[in-house]
Amino acid sequence: MEWASCLENQNRLRSLFCTLRTVEERYSKLIEFGRSLKDYPKEFLNEEHLVKGCQSSLYLRSRVEGKKMHFLAQSDALISAGLASLLIAIYEGESPETVIKCPPTVLKELNFASYLSPGRANGLSSLYLHMQQDAIKAMQTI
Repeated sequence: MEWASCLENQNRLRSLFCTLRTVEERYSKLIEFGRSLKDYPKEFLNEEHLVKGCQSSLYLRSRVEGKKMHFLAQSDALISAGLASLLIAIYEGESPETVIKCPPTVLKELNFASYLSPGRANGLSSLYLHMQQDAIKAMQTI
């Protein structure tokens, strides 16, 4: 299957988060992920890269290099940054087609939505949609 690495990335996240028993432990790990985001270039802190639908300011920069997608994100909220980091962990280095066709089912399996506020859950959906839209654009240039 062409999406094998996407599924492997999700399996790694599943293994990491399924050992965490409490909501507090999961939030702590999510914040840790958010703190691990790479530096985001200031020139991309603009309307074009702003993810609409987030309750915090969340920026995503997508680019294609060698038919693979690469992502950078920044948020003014650690939970949003953590959620962005999870999606980046799943899709970094994947083909645009994989970003479109391999949904982040691990997030549903781990029941993230149940302990996110509606605004954060909406932001997560908006971020994935933004990644998919960028992947569609990338497919048109490859």
